[in-house]
Amino acid sequence: MSENTDLIIVGGGISGASLLYTVAKFTDIDDVTLIEKEREIAAINSHRTNNSQTLHFGDIETNYTLEKAEEVKEGAELLAGYLEGTDPDREMHSKRSKMVLGVGDEETDKLAERYHENGFGDLFPKLREIGRDEIAELEPKVVEGRDPGTELKALQTPDGYVVDYGAVAKSFVDAAREEEGVGVHLGTAVENVDEGRDGFTVETDDGDFEADAVVVAAGSHSLQFAKEMGYGEHMSLLPVAGSFFLADDLLNGKVYTLQMKKLPFAAVHGDADVHDDGVTRFGPTAKLVPALERGRLSTVSDFADVFGFSPASVLSYVNILSDRILFPYVVRNLVYDLPEVGKRAFLPNVQKVVPTVDVDDIERAKGYGGVRPQIVDTKNKELDMGEAKITGDGILFNITPSPGASTALKNAMTDVQTVLDFFEEDYAFDEDAFREATIENFPRADDEGADAEAGEGDSRVPAEADD
Repeated sequence: MSENTDLIIVGGGISGASLLYTVAKFTDIDDVTLIEKEREIAAINSHRTNNSQTLHFGDIETNYTLEKAEEVKEGAELLAGYLEGTDPDREMHSKRSKMVLGVGDEETDKLAERYHENGFGDLFPKLREIGRDEIAELEPKVVEGRDPGTELKALQTPDGYVVDYGAVAKSFVDAAREEEGVGVHLGTAVENVDEGRDGFTVETDDGDFEADAVVVAAGSHSLQFAKEMGYGEHMSLLPVAGSFFLADDLLNGKVYTLQMKKLPFAAVHGDADVHDDGVTRFGPTAKLVPALERGRLSTVSDFADVFGFSPASVLSYVNILSDRILFPYVVRNLVYDLPEVGKRAFLPNVQKVVPTVDVDDIERAKGYGGVRPQIVDTKNKELDMGEAKITGDGILFNITPSPGASTALKNAMTDVQTVLDFFEEDYAFDEDAFREATIENFPRADDEGADAEAGEGDSRVPAEADD
């Protein structure tokens, strides 16, 4: 089989699906094809059990600078607007209270400084500074059993979007398939991408595909494809696997803890599952793994391809892992995976959110957790705290660590412009229509009723959650 198309997207996770949606619905590119090796869309890291289910705005992520929060905010609002417009029955998401919790004088002072002096209160109009009494109204278990002399403060917002990113990715693909010229090939593994004078040949286990342009949005595998084609030689990956612990019904919304700025991993938090509010998840942990996919030994060799075992890669790893903050963190997270011992070691993280939790109240979430590729700059021998895009002549490689799912539509909008450049302006992007279908539906603080939506559709969040 050989198939010709204008654009090929490799990867059917949230990143590839959002790009397919954006190209199909809002450009006049004639033919676009998505190729995914799994038999269903979003089967790996975008699956609901393999990520934190959080839509990251930058409001409660305390490792974000104001500048990064500004960038992430627009991306989150694009996706939130899409959800508001297409998922009124909340089958793909729920909306609950969300807060970052400060415990003790030092942490509460940091939150006050962040809100008042660092500009986060101005950037996020719906973000509120609340004390012990209001915390107790929203999240009784957070205050119950805690020393009354301990200072408590939280930054709280009603924009606690809990998202099934796998379902969202499938909705993107379904919407794209409504348009002419859209092809989706599932259960089709890409074996090689070959660049010729007249375009690209994408070789798969089900035949070849010819295209004028290619976007590889295959998570950690994107860098593997890039290196095979001679791109990204100064890059490597630090694959980090996240795990969770489960407990019974403890929280109404999302409760995050403060995070060390030097760590690129998500702060430990507790929240109710997107589809089962009787289950509370705590995590994630962050364990380094020599594989590109969780639990798949076949991807160990893929990691070896990305790592390269060059002196620059080895020295980069040594430099990164010898850091006095990161190294103890890595060791602690290895302990969390040990039977029984790990549960007891992780318990203080849970008790910081819900003090009355006992070791018998939590269990490791079996089968949960994905792999997030942290990008390593082997020139400077350091972690590159951000998303990476490698652009060639007619080809784009996307490597998206967290919060890649939250900013999927913003990344898609950026990638569409790159794709149009590949075609030398033969096609156009209707950005106004794209924004109307997405961010224009996001409820603003000054919209009537916007501040009263912390618990709409979720009876677990009390009326006091309203701004």
